[in-house]
Amino acid sequence: MAPAKTTAMKYTPVIGLEVHVELKTMSKMFCRCSADYFGKEPNTHTCPVCLGLPGALPVANAKAIEWCIMIALSLNCEINLLSKFDRKNYFYPDLAKGYQISQYDLPFGKNGSIELKSGKKIRIRRVHMEEDTAKLTHGQLGDQNSELSAKGGSAPSGKSQNNEKVSLIDFNRSGVPLVEIVTEPDFSEAGEVKEYLQKLQQIVRYLDVSNADMEKGDMRLEPNISLQVTRNTPHEGKNVSPVTSHELPSYKVEVKNINSFRFVEKAINFEVKRQEDILEKGQSPVQETRGWSEIKNQTVSQRLKEEANDYRYFPEPDIPPIRHTKEQISTLLSRMPELPDAKYSRFLREFSLNDYDTEILTREKSLADFFEEAVRVGKDHSVTPKQIANTLINKKVDPSSSEPASIVKQIVQSGQVTSIKEEELEKIVTDVLESNQKAVGDYKSGKETAIMFLVGQVMRQFTTKIDASVVKETIKRRLS
Repeated sequence: MAPAKTTAMKYTPVIGLEVHVELKTMSKMFCRCSADYFGKEPNTHTCPVCLGLPGALPVANAKAIEWCIMIALSLNCEINLLSKFDRKNYFYPDLAKGYQISQYDLPFGKNGSIELKSGKKIRIRRVHMEEDTAKLTHGQLGDQNSELSAKGGSAPSGKSQNNEKVSLIDFNRSGVPLVEIVTEPDFSEAGEVKEYLQKLQQIVRYLDVSNADMEKGDMRLEPNISLQVTRNTPHEGKNVSPVTSHELPSYKVEVKNINSFRFVEKAINFEVKRQEDILEKGQSPVQETRGWSEIKNQTVSQRLKEEANDYRYFPEPDIPPIRHTKEQISTLLSRMPELPDAKYSRFLREFSLNDYDTEILTREKSLADFFEEAVRVGKDHSVTPKQIANTLINKKVDPSSSEPASIVKQIVQSGQVTSIKEEELEKIVTDVLESNQKAVGDYKSGKETAIMFLVGQVMRQFTTKIDASVVKETIKRRLS
């Protein structure tokens, strides 16, 4: 009797990313309110524009647009010389106007890429500019452990505060410049996502356009996750070639507003397993927006996911289209600093450092600049780049609290050898040999390493650095 045919399923994750980066401009995107909102008293950095009051007109922040284009250039994007802002319409309490000013079909940047260490290229679909929303805080006013108690929130007039569930809105963040960076679904596992995000954070910090501090919400991560199915059908005891659909899955699940690399890895791995279990039952996962719960250590459903046409995009009538010339883009490109990958390659080539040292020294632009200045100063004192790299890495030097010249001075001083009188050295050697007869016996019986123990004991008797080779020769002469 022929064996029954069975179908084995294999699932390949298909992951794309949306990353929101808050720019550190002095003012908001479409008004002159301060964008330095973090930790400030709620609703103190507001005006009619960012509160969405009738008749208030937006004026675009030129510096924010310039920085958005610099991010796009750093990601190898094509720059649209003609761009515009659009209204993204949806109703939610954190959006006072009932719409968000964003970009739809003419973003500032498109068709870029980032290359991972493996050589895999992650395609960047678009880099566009928009305004941030207000911040919602949910909880119970009467709960002593609630964040609301610390904020001093009050209940609506005539209602008790006792364990009343409320949501409070802080409009300080509303209107802060936000750059959204959208990839194609090119990731196949969480490790690739983490590497990409670390590179992206490093780039925006090198550009000095954002602090990209995820704990403060400067950089928020939103993976889109689905599974592609490969069917492998055994036939009469033999496997035939797997059949894989080259089309993208018919659904995707977006996990919103994750604020750490660790949590985004956990969220992706959880979603892959959750969706796999659903597909194994012959069902299809619901296309929805989910959130990451740090308490439950899992994703939780929030709402069904909207499509672009649900937002009823149309051009923003209060802001005219924005035009740039090729010369303006070239000028911006010339003003950009050396980016991390280019600096990494140059450090390897120019300073003959290894991969490990170079990777650490180029993580932060401030440390890389500090190292280069120390190398320049060190040339006059015969201090090598490798000596400087070792000192910076091993001593974990903080560039903000040290000077390159002082680091070079420390290296020079640590390498200086104090000359000593022969009689003084002879006396100390005699004392050490008499006090360490076992080591002396070991050396005389052929254990060459014993002499280094004796050298160390002699050098410990001096408060300054002395020449170890002189000590070693003196001991060898005495023992012979």
